[in-house]
Amino acid sequence: MDHLSNLENISVRIIREAYANFKNLCMLWSIGKDSTVLLWLTRKAFFGHVPFPLIHIDTNFKIPEMIEYRDKLAAQWNLNMIYGQNIEALDNKETFPDGNTTRLECCKNLKTEALKNTLSGKWKRWRYNHQKKSYEIDINSEPYTGVIVGVRSDEEGSRSKERYFSPRDRQNEWDIGDQPPEFWNQFKTDFAPGTHLRIHPLLDWTELNVWEYIKREKIPTVSLYYDQGNGRRYRSLGCAPCTTPVNSTAKNVDEIIQELKTGKFANIAERSGRAQDKEDGGGLEALRRDGYM
Repeated sequence: MDHLSNLENISVRIIREAYANFKNLCMLWSIGKDSTVLLWLTRKAFFGHVPFPLIHIDTNFKIPEMIEYRDKLAAQWNLNMIYGQNIEALDNKETFPDGNTTRLECCKNLKTEALKNTLSGKWKRWRYNHQKKSYEIDINSEPYTGVIVGVRSDEEGSRSKERYFSPRDRQNEWDIGDQPPEFWNQFKTDFAPGTHLRIHPLLDWTELNVWEYIKREKIPTVSLYYDQGNGRRYRSLGCAPCTTPVNSTAKNVDEIIQELKTGKFANIAERSGRAQDKEDGGGLEALRRDGYM
């Protein structure tokens, strides 16, 4: 079995273990390459079906093509698609683009707080209605206590401290020093009542693995990842005001793989175009301890 197939098998196993052991499970879908690979793996794990809701935290500042791509796949793949927002912060313009917060404060408002309150059911959720082809208020406010996330340990420093099954407390806060050991592919799935779980099936994948898998499986991705003729493309996707493209002429998956294999970005962090990372000292640990993805 080749390395990519082995990674696929481990990820599928973790997804199935999560579904078998945890109630009120959902999966975060950021529309980026990693969480889209995670979505593809989930469909493989359940023979084309995704048996739990997909959650997207919409900051209202995403690049429009990302939202179009989300809704297109939600319709094509019959996904149980839900999004959440921090409506109060947006209405009060408590955001960086409005000039009223730092980038980190904006992330805390529009991502961390929106995620925590969307998962808990305290704030409104919008669910995609496949008959109407539009979103409407979700009448189900039951909390999600298990969340599958497309985190990779090589992507950013704080993510390397995660486990496949990573517990949080009732407020979604992360105690890095209190994480279960995971040896020889043995995972802890028995946690105390009230524990909030983050599950990370892609933890041991690399950026190159992700793109090689996208090529092998022919997974549809947002065109923002490819050079459209100006010598620039996005390597990592986030909010438009805080994410910048990199210099690259890669126009397709093969060319991206070639760039990664030749070491073009060997000394450039994958999230180097994410301005909020720089404001946090080059990492996301402060945000992630408080519940950020």
